[in-house]
Amino acid sequence: MDKNAIINFLTYLKSAETAQTYLAGCYQKLELEDPEANSYQNCYRFLYYLEHGHTFYETSRNAPLMIKPILLFYGMVHLLKACLLTRRPGYPENTALLAHGVSTRKRKKQQYSFMKDEVKIQHNGLFPYFSENLFHIDPRKAGKISMKSLFAKIPEMNRLFSYHFNDCPLIKIGSIKDKQLAFPLTCLDTYHATAGSFQTKISNYFPDFQHSRTTNKQLIIDIAEEISPISKGPAFVHWEEEAIYFPSNRYYFTDWHEVMAHYLLLYNLGMICRYETEWWGDLLHTLPNEDYPFIYHFLQTTAEKAPNLLGCFLFNQKNKDL
Repeated sequence: MDKNAIINFLTYLKSAETAQTYLAGCYQKLELEDPEANSYQNCYRFLYYLEHGHTFYETSRNAPLMIKPILLFYGMVHLLKACLLTRRPGYPENTALLAHGVSTRKRKKQQYSFMKDEVKIQHNGLFPYFSENLFHIDPRKAGKISMKSLFAKIPEMNRLFSYHFNDCPLIKIGSIKDKQLAFPLTCLDTYHATAGSFQTKISNYFPDFQHSRTTNKQLIIDIAEEISPISKGPAFVHWEEEAIYFPSNRYYFTDWHEVMAHYLLLYNLGMICRYETEWWGDLLHTLPNEDYPFIYHFLQTTAEKAPNLLGCFLFNQKNKDL
């Protein structure tokens, strides 16, 4: 996805008239009642969500690392709410949706490790709501999920995993400009599958694949359409490389959308910033363990990638069937 196209499109939305026209188109595609009335009612809220979100992101660029997670989290929250208005004109339908939708341990134990920390998915709130309505995923069945497994869903974190754990949770299988995916045959071992059963498994996520063939080292699958940067798992897009990544073994396999991982990581880091100031200060000033490079690189990555992914989502609402 061309970054300039996203920037230009978001610039196009910076008026009540263009925002209203855009929202009306979204509601018409969804065949909702009164698309014109709902779009008029929501256009200013939509504009302000976008403006607030981008203001948080812009402010975070020059903010000290000490408070950066809070700014990035609330920037993301506002952009998510703008995205939700394209699907749910009545959002928020009730006050329960105003909660974050996730919780974390309030007091950290001795020898605390961020990588091993977990967050618990709640039944109500923004996280399960946007996961279902934007990406058609119910995250509640996950229960608790670790920070390490969330980092593993972000292709830009892959190299750090290789350096520190000698393990790559994701493998490159193609480019977003290609209509061909190449899986190393080692996947058959890590997934404990034959070529046939592996194809059956991934056909649920790549339903448009047309035919396949096997070489000495790869299982190659031809697909009808390019994979979108906003596709949900198990295909994840490395934004700078414009490459498609896939979980290297069944432990990392997931259908989650990458945006969901960014939200949960930023939520937990934001809570730590505010309520675990001693641990957070030690992390930033004494660099004691593996947590620092992972957190630092993630914050650098999400500051650029999350708004691009959500901007791409908004762009696709206009140009593709919902």
